[in-house]
Amino acid sequence: MFELSWITYLMLILASYRLTHLIVFDKITEFIRKPFMTKKEIKTEHGVELKDVPKNMFGYLLNCYWCAGIWSAILIGGGYLLFPKIASIIVLILSIAGGQCILETFVGVNIKKVSYYSKKET
Repeated sequence: MFELSWITYLMLILASYRLTHLIVFDKITEFIRKPFMTKKEIKTEHGVELKDVPKNMFGYLLNCYWCAGIWSAILIGGGYLLFPKIASIIVLILSIAGGQCILETFVGVNIKKVSYYSKKET
């Protein structure tokens, strides 16, 4: 069996996280998702809203965090096992971006909490 150090495993996890987020949520990859999505009127308590919904199974794969996460892990993990030198560069970049994403989310949430509580006291 192939052995991984804990730091390499952590980097692969962060890289897979970032690639998944890039595919499913980021504006920069919207052009990839758009052909597989359609607008649909959804009735809510606030009235009728237009929402993007997947047209087909591939649309679900690009729009579902769990689905894209599996394929992202296969791509990152498989790439690392088959082409370690090339994949190491991609994994390094994506893992740094993934770690930064997590830190930014944590810091952003806490900054909003501080702002909320400081306004509440005045």
